[in-house]
Amino acid sequence: MKLKTLALAATFVGVGLSSLATTPAFAQAKEQFFPVLTGRTGPVAPNATPWANGHNDYMKLVNARGGINGVMTLLEECETAYATDKGVECYERLKGKHGGATVIQPLSTGITFALTEKVAADKIPLITSGYGRSDTADGLMFKWNFPLIGHYWVAGDAVLQHIAKKEGGWDKLKGKKIAVVYHDSPFGKELLPIVQERSKLHGFDVLLLPVAAPGVEQKSIWLQVRQQRPDFVIMQTWGVMTPTAIKEAVATGYPREKMFGTWWSGAEPDLKDVGAAAKGYSAVMMQHGAEPQSQVVKEILEKVHAKGQGTGPKEEVGTVLYMRGVIGAVLATEGVRAAQERFGKGKVMTGEQARWGYENLNLTQAKLDALGLKGVMRPVSTSCADHLGATWARVHTWDGSKFVWSSDWLQADEQLIKPLVKASAEKYGAEKKVTRRAPADCQS
Repeated sequence: MKLKTLALAATFVGVGLSSLATTPAFAQAKEQFFPVLTGRTGPVAPNATPWANGHNDYMKLVNARGGINGVMTLLEECETAYATDKGVECYERLKGKHGGATVIQPLSTGITFALTEKVAADKIPLITSGYGRSDTADGLMFKWNFPLIGHYWVAGDAVLQHIAKKEGGWDKLKGKKIAVVYHDSPFGKELLPIVQERSKLHGFDVLLLPVAAPGVEQKSIWLQVRQQRPDFVIMQTWGVMTPTAIKEAVATGYPREKMFGTWWSGAEPDLKDVGAAAKGYSAVMMQHGAEPQSQVVKEILEKVHAKGQGTGPKEEVGTVLYMRGVIGAVLATEGVRAAQERFGKGKVMTGEQARWGYENLNLTQAKLDALGLKGVMRPVSTSCADHLGATWARVHTWDGSKFVWSSDWLQADEQLIKPLVKASAEKYGAEKKVTRRAPADCQS
């Protein structure tokens, strides 16, 4: 298992770690520990690497800004290679280090499933923005899980809304066939309930096409697409599986204009080697897309990369998955900031205190703008019952060389999704003998 200690206080920029450890200022520094589970190797490396780089660069920016009310971020990476067993091992290694983990972001649905019971026992919150268990939006059942700003049922509903709008309304989908090409794992299967629910409501047929990991062999799948001729293809793919699918679609002549990815299936690494042949392919985005002109990117370039402290290459700063890492770090640090308002400004928060902060997030547009996220994110507000906080998304389309926005803001239908979330959460509670939180627990 590969571990790597990373970002420290901005006042020590350019100083080696060994010399830092001997300085009195370093010894006295207040530090908030954020473990980083990475996928820099293995089948998702081209996609998971920019996420980690964006996450770590923003944590360095936080320190350059003076920390979280003076508390500096401390990171340590552990490499999972997107393997669930390695992810669990990383969690066990890191959870008690440096005073204890603040929050875990596993960047894997499989690892999320494996850690859900563990974090509850260890009292460490789990942020799974855009992945993991969709039912953990139910904070009354899942006290320690936070699928902040999006889960797969939000993604699936947004994609289907976009398709329906392009066709002229939900009624125009009746009798049509929608294929779902998905990673044959908890990650891939997590999309299916919302697609199947919409299918029942609107009368379209669903063709399920599971792909075995890592997804480099898909010829038989796209042969079925060519034979079945679905009206649309939705892709729940990740890592090498996505460009493989798009190349097979090109080879079989399936129109890219009828292909729509969820938000882990629509970033630059997925299409850069396909180039112009992928023109017309679209994917739903968890609020943000590529944001090279955003204020937060300009500040990272100025205060982190210009000082030689960038985690990865300068040219990836502002790309889709880099920005997703940035937002992951924003949510992690702003939850701690919220916790400090209750438990002590300028103090290091425990995982249990940070959990309260994630449950009481109130990122107004003014706060987001002040963080450099104007035009990147919309407001996020969580509660004891709602660990999601926002259901906004947009769609972008590949123009042959880059992604461009191709939809207005979309909001998932919570009247449809909330009953699915509650039913799934109740099933989990019955299986695991977990009861819903009492009102008094919401104040804890």
